Amino acid sequence: MPSYSSLLQQLDTALSNTRTFWQFMPFAETELAWQQSHPELCQWLMSLNDEQIEALTQDTTALADALSPWIPQAHQLISVSETHPLTVRTTTALPKGLDVGIPGRKWTQITAFNAALPQHNLPWLEWCAGKGHLGRVLAASHHTPVVSLEWQEQLCIDGAAAVKQLGLPISFVQGDAFSNESEQYIEAEQHAVALHACGDLHVSLLQRVANKQGRAVSVSPCCYHLIRDKHYQALSNIAKCSDIELSKHDLRLPLQETVTAGQRVRRQRFVEVSYRLGFDSLQRHVLGSNTYLPVPNIQKALLNEGFMAFCIWAAEKKGVTLPSNIDFCHWQAEGEQRFAIVERMELVRQLFRRPLEMWLVYDRACFMEEAGYQVNVGTFCDKPTTPRNLLIHAEYLRSKG
Repeated sequence: MPSYSSLLQQLDTALSNTRTFWQFMPFAETELAWQQSHPELCQWLMSLNDEQIEALTQDTTALADALSPWIPQAHQLISVSETHPLTVRTTTALPKGLDVGIPGRKWTQITAFNAALPQHNLPWLEWCAGKGHLGRVLAASHHTPVVSLEWQEQLCIDGAAAVKQLGLPISFVQGDAFSNESEQYIEAEQHAVALHACGDLHVSLLQRVANKQGRAVSVSPCCYHLIRDKHYQALSNIAKCSDIELSKHDLRLPLQETVTAGQRVRRQRFVEVSYRLGFDSLQRHVLGSNTYLPVPNIQKALLNEGFMAFCIWAAEKKGVTLPSNIDFCHWQAEGEQRFAIVERMELVRQLFRRPLEMWLVYDRACFMEEAGYQVNVGTFCDKPTTPRNLLIHAEYLRSKG
């Protein structure tokens, strides 16, 4: 198994050399982004029907095969991004009632995460705890106390009431994960955990644990785009030397999942996206602009009122004055044409979804290694349980400290 620094370097080189295929905004384009540079690729993309696009979206290896003539790094990107399932520990039966108030899929994620954690017999710090759902399982299965840090006061109150009924050794503290004051809850002999803490929240935990030389930390990253800076701030020395600069839009790419949606969901997505693109083409025409104009989220019910109603709503939200003689049928058709183009650009970007995620994860892993930690990265559950199934576990090497 290559080192995480080697994997990060390989991914960095491959992603840097292929930026033209993934680092752009498909919604902002009115034609395929590679029309001039790779006309044969564009010809192939436009020859695909909906069934072929769906099949390639679900099969990354087949997608890499298809794109290899234009992206020679395609298979390397996949191989360097492969991970192994973490060793699952046999856990004791959990008390009845522990899962009350926890949705079924979330419960499965929590128990899988817990089963993948090494047994250190240490007290726990649950970072961004919510109501302490993970903390309940940690306390009950490991029989060690848990401190649950949560920002929202009501969630602390609700969580504390629940664990009191269950009789578990969990104490809630209300605190801001970004505040320096939260570092007081990180101890040297402790195992800190964060399951799906968003963006900078889990990064903050890794940085604080490394600073305090806490014994162990395990995080499952989520929502990489939820960062406080305009662009991603690299953690490791390797990533800091990279010439890749990631915007919040770039950081959303790993979250665009390849899940098979039902006919109704696919239809609703087609309507919304084509409406948005149709309005964008309309506003460019009205304003004499060639700049994409993003529109806020919409209540899905409004889509049932038709394209004209959507345009009137969007124009009002964005302060655009529409003329009275608009041929809405023309602009709706324009949006549908652009939808087909966007779908094909997203198909190409699909190849880079997991590699970019692994670049981010390896950046975190290398950062912890540089801080004197032994690191293991793997998956703690299958993708249907949650696509965010990666876990970074780091243990401090006292002998080297």
